[in-house]
Amino acid sequence: MPRGGPSGGDGGKGGDVILVVDPHINTLSHFKRKVHFKAGHGGPGGTSNRTGRDSEDLLIQVPPGTIVRDAETNAVLADLVTEGQRAIVARGGRGGRGNARYVTSRNQVPRFAEKGEPGEERWLLLELKLIADVGIVGVPNAGKSTLLSVISNAQPKIADYPFTTLEPGLGVVEMDLRTFVAADIPGLIEGAHKGAGLGYAFLRHIQRTRLLVHLLDGTSADPLADFNQINAELALFDERLSERPQIVAFNKIDLPEAQARWPKLRAALKARGYEAVAISAATQLGVRDLVQRIFARLDTLPAVTYVEEAAELPLYQLEDTVPFTITRDAAGAYHVTGQRVERAAAMTYWDHDEAIRRFQRTLDAIGVTDALRRAGVQTGDTVFIGEYELEWSD
Repeated sequence: MPRGGPSGGDGGKGGDVILVVDPHINTLSHFKRKVHFKAGHGGPGGTSNRTGRDSEDLLIQVPPGTIVRDAETNAVLADLVTEGQRAIVARGGRGGRGNARYVTSRNQVPRFAEKGEPGEERWLLLELKLIADVGIVGVPNAGKSTLLSVISNAQPKIADYPFTTLEPGLGVVEMDLRTFVAADIPGLIEGAHKGAGLGYAFLRHIQRTRLLVHLLDGTSADPLADFNQINAELALFDERLSERPQIVAFNKIDLPEAQARWPKLRAALKARGYEAVAISAATQLGVRDLVQRIFARLDTLPAVTYVEEAAELPLYQLEDTVPFTITRDAAGAYHVTGQRVERAAAMTYWDHDEAIRRFQRTLDAIGVTDALRRAGVQTGDTVFIGEYELEWSD
């Protein structure tokens, strides 16, 4: 409007990228199909001091038990456990300020504005630790999947050879209007904590459980040695697992060879402080008694035993400890790097002289100008600030 003065409104804020716990999702497999997620830009400011529209946040569903790490530092950003829990993993940039913000007594008609702030971007590592009340552990082919199938609504793959189970299975066990969640952890072998067999990929799921059901194979040549081996692998992976309560179940008691081993094994376990129960998952002999024991033991345990690595952490964007660094390449060009100075460069309209002079004042305030002069910069030298190539001039 003629003689109306500057009236450019501010731009809208960019959307945040937020991870949200959805209890209806139980794997991270959908991230194999898509790995790039980007929230929208804020809307541009308008005339008559109209502020641009803020972009909607981008919500990404993840299963309960998802641990979020920064791919570059491996730092834990969030440990998402409960339904609806959220973690902002990348914040959208604020909108650029319109020219009406730069009116001063000396400059009544500023003809420049500010670009929007670049949004955060990062690569993330997502790791899933299943959340279950009870973890069923044991050597391969001990009958863990069979047991889970008869006590719960789970339908795992079952066969008579090792490593039938290639991924953890979850099942809900119900008795007398009470429930608990059980997880079938794929068979562990010696060296599992180092990656042998399938154990390393699934040992982390045991960390979430409140109680372990240690299933022994009644047809094994030495069930007590199997018991010692599995406990050693658990302790080597996480020493806290050695203190996790256990119920020992001796499986395949319907077979004669298992019946012959049972009295000696029961005595050996009792001497160590473990009360074992004999069952047959295939015929369901003793299974109801085992489930009742599990319920009774869970009643004595805290509702949650795992320690969260990080509770929904706010992601604070800390200023650099070193505000900026200056280096010089073989061609003689200067390179200025630093979060604050690079952000200021990205938010500058380079085709407006007033905007460039404002950026120069920012360099003066940060101390970049004096630092470049001390480094020997001369008129005509090339200076890179972030992705921008500039020619130095006093």
